[in-house]
Amino acid sequence: MGKRVAVVLAGCGVFDGSEIHEASAALVHLSRGGAEVKIFAPNIEQRDVVNHLKGSPTDEKRNVLVESARLARGNIQDLAELKVSEFDAVIFPGGFGVAKNLCSWAVDGKNCTVNEHVNSTLQAFHKAKKPIGLCCISPVLAAKVFPGCEVTVGQDKNIDGRFPDAETASAIAELGCKHICKDVSESHVDKANKIVTTCAFMCKAPLHQIFDGIGTMVEEVLKLA
Repeated sequence: MGKRVAVVLAGCGVFDGSEIHEASAALVHLSRGGAEVKIFAPNIEQRDVVNHLKGSPTDEKRNVLVESARLARGNIQDLAELKVSEFDAVIFPGGFGVAKNLCSWAVDGKNCTVNEHVNSTLQAFHKAKKPIGLCCISPVLAAKVFPGCEVTVGQDKNIDGRFPDAETASAIAELGCKHICKDVSESHVDKANKIVTTCAFMCKAPLHQIFDGIGTMVEEVLKLA
């Protein structure tokens, strides 16, 4: 019987929601791993709406759950309805929506607040000793909610210009967590907390390498589940 995995989205689109390629990669690898997947998102207004052609904010208002339904092909539930007892693991793809909608990292950095339903979901899986997978910027959720945990967002230095957001690693360390440097094709497993992380688009890398790196994260999550 396949593992039951919840996937939590943050909207639709890299600049104001979930990163579409990361969400798709996670879902493909979960499918390949025989997992039974259900998709969730918080029923809240987005912090902002970005015109992805121009890269600038608009005056539109959009809902995170409604926008996430685009990625879920309409098959999605309100995060408030997630019951940890029905799942073996949870995975959070990345994208700026994580830092804008699931928490306020985009504005407040390490002093951010985490959405109440996101926080309760993370706490519930952790308490039940069920694995949590996160990629790209989403490891900051674990760093904020679980002081002392180990995560990776790639490298702590902008090596060869490939890691332009390397300062995120320092902010994670300032929260009392341990940042583990990894390349895009790798993931890190915090065995004590059952947290698996990979950097994905925090690294400037070809799409297939990001896809494969997310695959290592999903594989480790399923092993732990």
